[in-house]
Amino acid sequence: MINKDVEKILVSEQEILEIVKSISAQITEDYKGRDSKLLLLGILKGSVVFMGDLMKHIALPLEIDFMKVSSYGSGTKTSGNVNIVLDIHRNDLSNIDILIVEDIVDSGKTLSYLCEYLTLKGAKSVKTVTLLDKPSRREVDFVPDYTGKQIPDEFVIGYGLDYDEKYRALPYVGILKREVYSN
Repeated sequence: MINKDVEKILVSEQEILEIVKSISAQITEDYKGRDSKLLLLGILKGSVVFMGDLMKHIALPLEIDFMKVSSYGSGTKTSGNVNIVLDIHRNDLSNIDILIVEDIVDSGKTLSYLCEYLTLKGAKSVKTVTLLDKPSRREVDFVPDYTGKQIPDEFVIGYGLDYDEKYRALPYVGILKREVYSN
C-alpha cells in the first residue's frame, strides 16, 4: 500500500531486494580471500535498513560498526559541513577493510570526507556502497565504489530514508509529495 504522502514509488521493494542481492554478490567476490577483516560501517541513521539487508546476503565473515555524521541542516537543505557526531574507535584499523554503507549520495561531500578521514586514521582500505546515487547533485569529485541505482533529483523517502524522522519504515523508496516539505 502506498503512503498518502508519496507521489510515486521510485524503487519497489522487489527491485531493492534485487539490488541488495546483486551488490552483495559483487562485494563477496571482491573481498573473498583477503587476510584482513571486512567491516561494514553504517552511517546512521539512514543506512540501517540497507546495511541490515546487505549483511544477510554477503557470504563472508564480517563485522559491523556505526558512525553518525551530520551534514544536513533543517528540512531538505544540506549545510555542506561534515560534523562527526559518533566516531569509530578501533585499535586494529590497519587490518580492516572498511566498506562505508550509505543510503544515498547526493553532493558527495560526506562520503568523500569520510573516505579521507578513515584512511588517515589508518584503515587498510576504505570503499563505499550506496543504495541510491544522485550524480546530478554532486559538488565534489566522488563516485561510490558500489551503487544500487542512480536516481533523478527528487526528494525520496522510505527504506531508511526520512523526512523529519518520518517514513523510514516504508518498504520501498518513494518520491515525497512536494507539498509535504514545502510548507
